[in-house]
Amino acid sequence: MSKIRAYIRSFRLRTLPLSVAGIVLGTMLAAAAGEFHAGRFALAVVTVLLLQILSNVANELGDTLRGTDSDERQGMVYSLQSGEITIAAMKRLIIWLVALSALSGVALIATSFEALFSREGLTMLGLGALAIVAALGYTLGRRPYGYMGLGDLFVFLFFGLLSTIGGYFLMCWQVDWSVALPAAACGLWSVGVLNINNIRDIESDRKNRITVPILLGVRGAKIYQCVLELLPFVLLSIYCALHCGEWADYLFWLLLPLYIVHLQGVWQAQGRQLDARLPQLSILTIVACVAFGALQLL
Repeated sequence: MSKIRAYIRSFRLRTLPLSVAGIVLGTMLAAAAGEFHAGRFALAVVTVLLLQILSNVANELGDTLRGTDSDERQGMVYSLQSGEITIAAMKRLIIWLVALSALSGVALIATSFEALFSREGLTMLGLGALAIVAALGYTLGRRPYGYMGLGDLFVFLFFGLLSTIGGYFLMCWQVDWSVALPAAACGLWSVGVLNINNIRDIESDRKNRITVPILLGVRGAKIYQCVLELLPFVLLSIYCALHCGEWADYLFWLLLPLYIVHLQGVWQAQGRQLDARLPQLSILTIVACVAFGALQLL
């Protein structure tokens, strides 16, 4: 049981709600356009969760191999750092997760389109393969992009644009490019979670990686955090305006005070204190995405 708990800890369960926010949002927007398929949605959620767990496990292995997960790190102690799981066992787990992610993704594409090797199917297969490579490449490999200050860009692309637009495309078989606005909103909130994580670990990260908070400094990174959390409200409002939304479509603004309270907490917290702000923003993101999608369905 202790070994199972160690593996589950490496899955980083508190990150999983954030990983499905984009798929949920894209699917709800597609449902508002008259298209919803429960089977596709369920497979999409399973695939995204597997990819997120793969990313988390690969990140732990990469950070351990590079010495980033040291005693100086302010976050929770993971299983490799504590010695509960060996590096060899973690590599085997990654192989299994890659296989399961690929299998789930192929099943999703095969059931979503008329043919697996259709134009749409091949496009989604390519994006799925890219998602697996991105999950592994954040901290693994010779030049991991997470160590080059590119983590924010990739989170925005995969947690926001690809996840939301992809979810919409799986349902509708076409893209309404205005969906890029709520997709970008979801992506910015997701980047906000990463930014808080990087502000928390700014001192330990200085030794061997580049992050946006290292480049901007703590104060600059917290100003950046304000942009990441507040700009999405503007983007969502533009989407509503483009779709001639009624006043009720703008009720998502009622969530703004919660984001302001969260930002106050981020400004007041330092180091390990910031850790509590990570799950708070993750929960706010999934709530905001569901709320906005629900308003479009009314």
